[in-house]
Amino acid sequence: MEYLQLVAGLALLFLGAELLVNGSVKFARAIGFPPLLIGLTLVAFGTSIPELATSIDAALAGSPGIAVGNVVGSNITNILLIVGLVALFSPIACAADTVRRDGSVMFLTALVCQMALLYGQLTWWIGLLFLAGLAAYLLIALRYTPAVPQTGTLHAAALPETAIKRHAVPLLIALIGLMLVLVGASWLVGGSILIAHELGVNESIIGLTIVAAGTSMPELVTSLVAAVRRQADIAIGNIIGSNIFNVLGILGTTALVEPIWVPEQIRNFDGYLMCIVTLAFIVASITGRRISRGEGAAFLAVYVAYIALLATHIEGL
Repeated sequence: MEYLQLVAGLALLFLGAELLVNGSVKFARAIGFPPLLIGLTLVAFGTSIPELATSIDAALAGSPGIAVGNVVGSNITNILLIVGLVALFSPIACAADTVRRDGSVMFLTALVCQMALLYGQLTWWIGLLFLAGLAAYLLIALRYTPAVPQTGTLHAAALPETAIKRHAVPLLIALIGLMLVLVGASWLVGGSILIAHELGVNESIIGLTIVAAGTSMPELVTSLVAAVRRQADIAIGNIIGSNIFNVLGILGTTALVEPIWVPEQIRNFDGYLMCIVTLAFIVASITGRRISRGEGAAFLAVYVAYIALLATHIEGL
């Protein structure tokens, strides 16, 4: 039954991601928002909702390994697995200025996260600071992201009925896609956790691997679909926005709801790895103005090695 749940969840993810990317891009163009900004906000934050729900539930249930490991593991997975797979499928063109700006924020966020992890506990005031940082980032992104020519106006009163439909239909498609993505992720993660518990896996390992990979499936599928549609801004914006939101939004909200003790393994190893792979992503993006197939293969190789290392800590097999 658990495996059937996994397959059904994956199918919903693919369908939802297709609708989400297609609707988001069309709506962005209709209202004059650049695809990058949509990738950094609607797509990135929407696909991070599974991580948010999982971490809050885990914190309230007294499972800090899953709550924190889910975020740290997802950020590592987003770069090594998702960027690696997408680049291996098709090299990802990167706008150097965009990566320098938003990528730098992502790296700074990773560093601040690691400093908070070393503190040993994510308290309510740390959560408040994270959420304030997220709000500041969004305001800056909205202020300095250039607009694209609009095909219409946002004032519904000035629009004929056909123009309103041109705006409403893509938005509705995107929202339906987002809902399918969330349901699919929920089924996928639920089945993964059941299987992991049956295998007797430590909860920190569950958070860093099974849960992190499961909740990162929306980002994976969405980025792959965006790459197929040659929407590099959506793919890159999705990863950068998701990693920023994972730390500032998810850990911030979770810590505000319930203080979290940080497991030793995560603060002494996985947090540092998150910072290193984030820096590697930025360097790869800027140096050649794209992430090549070779760099994608290297990211995947590091991810396989990382999972193999974590597998040595599995208990009860």
